Amino acid sequence: MKIVLGTKQTWLAAGGSLGADANQLNSPRGVTVDQSDNVYVADSLNHRIVRWLVGATIGTVIAGDRGKGSKSYQLNTPRDLQFDQDGNLYVADTLNHRVQKFIIDKSAC
Repeated sequence: MKIVLGTKQTWLAAGGSLGADANQLNSPRGVTVDQSDNVYVADSLNHRIVRWLVGATIGTVIAGDRGKGSKSYQLNTPRDLQFDQDGNLYVADTLNHRVQKFIIDKSAC
């Protein structure tokens, strides 16, 4: 949910029900927002990172989503994520005991 401080305005920013479809999440853990107000979620039990563009009702998988695993394109229970000053995304890939760096295609935002 997004809440505008100082007001009573709230609205659904991402997800809304349990599952693995493009509009669903399963145990979301980490959330971050980029400079364009797009929302990124560590969708832990779907083993993926999902991006919701501003105003979108469905998300786009930008990392993971090829099943739980330890290959470079897979995640295993991601729990947190953060951007650096250059717009690269770092993901705490918890059960793989690693932090992965992803270069995000900003042309899709």
